[in-house]
Amino acid sequence: MYRQLIRPLLFRFDPEQIHHATMNTLRNLLPLSGRLIESRLGIKDSRLEKKLWGLSFRNPVGLAAGFDKDAVLGDLWKYLGFGFVELGTVTPRPQPGNPRKRLFRLPEDKAIINRMGFNNAGVAAMQKRLAKLDKGDMIVGANIGKNKDTPNENAADDYLYCFEHLAEFVDYFVVNVSSPNTPGLRSLQEKDPLTRLLSALQDKNQVRKTPRPLLLKIAPDLSEAEIDDVVEVAKITALDGLIATNTTISRNGLRTSPAEIEAIGNGGLSGGPLTARSGEVLRLLSQKTEGKLPLIGVGGIMTPGDAIQRISDGASLIQIYSGFIYEGPGFVRSILESILNVSPYAKRT
Repeated sequence: MYRQLIRPLLFRFDPEQIHHATMNTLRNLLPLSGRLIESRLGIKDSRLEKKLWGLSFRNPVGLAAGFDKDAVLGDLWKYLGFGFVELGTVTPRPQPGNPRKRLFRLPEDKAIINRMGFNNAGVAAMQKRLAKLDKGDMIVGANIGKNKDTPNENAADDYLYCFEHLAEFVDYFVVNVSSPNTPGLRSLQEKDPLTRLLSALQDKNQVRKTPRPLLLKIAPDLSEAEIDDVVEVAKITALDGLIATNTTISRNGLRTSPAEIEAIGNGGLSGGPLTARSGEVLRLLSQKTEGKLPLIGVGGIMTPGDAIQRISDGASLIQIYSGFIYEGPGFVRSILESILNVSPYAKRT
């Protein structure tokens, strides 16, 4: 019903307006009817549980960063079947992001282009919301970034600020240096600045009584040599995991007309066109880390089969974003049902 009736209706309206309207609807609906909705959209099965970093994930399907930037729903995503949610990207100070229009659908490609630019209400607002959560068995992560006007040489200060203000309230952190929508941000993926940034975070993290798992999200546009550097930095800084991948700046192989793509302009591309490259990066990371570093697969997971493939390629967990928009709220359940029917899950007792 979603694809035949609801999606065509939603897609008649501006993507960003619909996103906010949907979030407001869910914020009002889920506290009242969440358990009923969960009974239809979720699956509780011990075979889906995943233990990682000392955390117990009730299932391996998460909501990727960017959907709930300000923790508006927070742990309420559990009622839509998710095993975990990654909030943000959050920055120390509130910022409006890039000028609108900045979010675009490409229905022919089942894709999205965004140049949001880390629009968010700031870390203080997120901290206030997170302090009120009763998470239960829902794993909540924070994706952290820097403000647009913070020079790269001072970037560590922004990431540390977010870390220190949220560490008490979230289960894990993701360092976002791979968004294409903040000028100069991706240069922080280079070996030396990345090592300094992650080392500074780990210095603060490891003196905590309970250190938080610290992960890095990387771009799909890295060369193999750059991926080698990321793996080396991950070892040097004792990262807990890597997330592959963020959105791409590539426009290769799109069905949407070149004129429409040119009219849209810059931004990160997600969805179907990212499936192959994101999977390739994940496989490379799995090979180069010899399966010893936990990986989260995200980017272009548009079918249950895509999800199964990422797990087969080495992902301990997966996240969805564009697939959730194109396939609707039943998408999580479809993935979980497929996982249960595939070895090794089907063989667990």
